[in-house]
Amino acid sequence: MPGRRRAGEGEVQVSGSARRPGSPLGLHRVLEPAGVLPQAARRLDPDPAIWPDEVLVAVDRLNLDAASYRQLREAHGGDPEAMRAAVLAIVAERGKMQNPVTGSGGMLTGVVREVGPRSPLGLRPGDRIATLVSLSLTPLALAGGLEDWDGRSEQVPCAGHAILFGRSIAAALPGDLPAPLALAVLDVCGAPALTRRVVSARREAPGGAGSSGRPVVAVLGAAGKSGALSAAAARRAGAGLVIGVVPDEREAALLAAAGPGAGLADEVVIADATDPVGLAEAVRRAGGPADVTVVCVDVPGCEGGAILSTAQGGTVIFFSMATSFTAAALGAEGLAADVTMLVGNGYVPGHARFALDLVRAEPAARAIFDARTSGSDDEQAR
Repeated sequence: MPGRRRAGEGEVQVSGSARRPGSPLGLHRVLEPAGVLPQAARRLDPDPAIWPDEVLVAVDRLNLDAASYRQLREAHGGDPEAMRAAVLAIVAERGKMQNPVTGSGGMLTGVVREVGPRSPLGLRPGDRIATLVSLSLTPLALAGGLEDWDGRSEQVPCAGHAILFGRSIAAALPGDLPAPLALAVLDVCGAPALTRRVVSARREAPGGAGSSGRPVVAVLGAAGKSGALSAAAARRAGAGLVIGVVPDEREAALLAAAGPGAGLADEVVIADATDPVGLAEAVRRAGGPADVTVVCVDVPGCEGGAILSTAQGGTVIFFSMATSFTAAALGAEGLAADVTMLVGNGYVPGHARFALDLVRAEPAARAIFDARTSGSDDEQAR
């Protein structure tokens, strides 16, 4: 639509009427309710006519976050037609992919189609990228019926377009990794980066670790994508003992197949993360309680077990959209647990490069990702 922008201003002219000024936070894309950020909005405007600091992306794949995918699959009995219809309905109604039950979204890959003259993201038309911000705040429109998605994986081949704001984050897809694998890594890249930061700080703090001087780290969901990377990151950050918690023998076999002593778990524990007492006892027998506990499972009810598995003065990182932060806060209070609880928000400076380098350098982590992206994904771990 030629002439829709007024030179030097943040407004866009459409059909003779000016849109309101743009915002790097995406406030101008919020349709309702007024005054909230895009993630909290019920509906966004996915109009492909971009503001001067926006980027238009031709979308080719969605990566639903693990909690959202699990909810959709269970709600529709794994029926791919019903799952496709549910995703299409959410996007059509909300102008974004935000599961109304879990409140979470995921991320996407695509090719940059148009870049506004004031975009600070450093992208160019033709760049193949993955977004590093949630689909729950990304204006999105889909075309077609998602016919290529069989519902067996959280990765959804699709066609459509998305909008990135001035304050969005995106990364170029690496040429040396398959696109589905790279997308899976980038989807959880905040987890290993935050784990590295917390474990490093714990090791360096006077009296901040166990008797060995090196922290004990427990990873709940260690055979999942974020769990595998978090375990590898903990080891690199100087953990003295990494305890990998998995829900069953199949997950234990997957973790063991990645290679013993190859940078993931020193001890593999089979336990139900939703059973607080049982989980805490299993972690204790494996060498706990943990100085740092990382929660990477996509089912609700893991808060109490994570807290009980952590030593007094320790840290719990909740890196799951299934977490109830009310349950975590009140549960810790009720248990008289002196633990620091962190919300893994998915962003740490340098997180994308660090996660990709981990997968390149750690054969055990790469094996987990190859197994997770090669077929159907019936996993508890994120």
